Amino acid sequence: MVRLLISTGEVSGDLQGSLLIRALRSEAERRGLKIEVLALGGPRMEAAGAVLIADTAPMGAIGLWEAVPLILPTLRLQERVDALLQERPLDGVVLIDYVGANVRLGTRLRRQRPELPITYYIAPQEWAWRFGDGSTTRLLDFTDKILAIFPAEAEFYAARGADVDWVGHPLLDNFQNLPERGRARQQLGLDPEVPVLLLLPASRPQELRYLMPSLAQAAALLQQRHPDLQVLLPAGLATFEKPLAAALQEAGVRDGRVIPAAEADGLKTTLCAAADLALGKSGTVNLELALQGVPQVVGYRVSRLTAWVARHVLRFHVDHISPVNLLLKQRLVPELLQDELTPEALVEMALPLLTDTPERRAMLEGYERLRANLGDPGVTDRAAKAIFDQVIG
Repeated sequence: MVRLLISTGEVSGDLQGSLLIRALRSEAERRGLKIEVLALGGPRMEAAGAVLIADTAPMGAIGLWEAVPLILPTLRLQERVDALLQERPLDGVVLIDYVGANVRLGTRLRRQRPELPITYYIAPQEWAWRFGDGSTTRLLDFTDKILAIFPAEAEFYAARGADVDWVGHPLLDNFQNLPERGRARQQLGLDPEVPVLLLLPASRPQELRYLMPSLAQAAALLQQRHPDLQVLLPAGLATFEKPLAAALQEAGVRDGRVIPAAEADGLKTTLCAAADLALGKSGTVNLELALQGVPQVVGYRVSRLTAWVARHVLRFHVDHISPVNLLLKQRLVPELLQDELTPEALVEMALPLLTDTPERRAMLEGYERLRANLGDPGVTDRAAKAIFDQVIG
């Protein structure tokens, strides 16, 4: 029996964890091994066969003030994890993204069990952003193996002495046989002849507050220009569904449809195939849209306190926030941060992308160049093999 702990958080981590668990189970079967996966994650990982220690999908936060409500729940969770691992010793640990909590967990496990193999899969994007002079990374203090999803990520950690494998981006495994546009619209009950706007505002509770109002108001303004515009909004968590619907109504969006969280995962490629344009947050979803050829405008906002501390105290710096722009090292996708993120600014950048224009064609051409930076399909299978090789040799 091989027993692994997989730790992640937020909706995106739960999804990537579930895909990895399925690949690990297939790899275990191929090797004639039994496997047990303990998980800090969410319902998707549990459905994939993990024993869920705690649901961390709703526990994501970016920023100092935003993280305060999570301090006590995180401390209680640490106690539960320590007690469980005393009863069920591990053969290996896999950390997926979720940098703050996973750095603390990895550091503690390294101190408690120095011999325990720890693999980091989907590491923090330190190759793209920096705090201060950016000369150190804490991951190297506790990680035995890094499975990089970007070439620049692999180069960054290898240059600092890490044992790194570039496995490629896991999205490639999900965007191979894509639905046809007309069929996608038919499946969703949409008018095939009029434009469709996809809103993607939130995978964290704080994003409902800071991002959703501006995106909903922008959708209402776009409907003034295009009265027949159809608006779709998939919910990342079930608890988001009512607040999202209320925001659409308050902004005056006509016939906006919130896709329930229970359906949203299965409809992800269908929603993208049906869309003419997307307005959303920065994150993995930007790559999903790019892989399906959906033009997009990206925005992000945190509290004023968090923004001030990051800029003036921590000296946080990043050239771009969208993974699309980070990988291409150019501003292909429009980005609006903090006070720049207004409904009017979103509409100004969105309108040229909604119809066949030079701006739209240039973005779609850039998406084609992006694919070369993501590797080849079979990513989760390669990651699973590397994890077993690390754990059992």
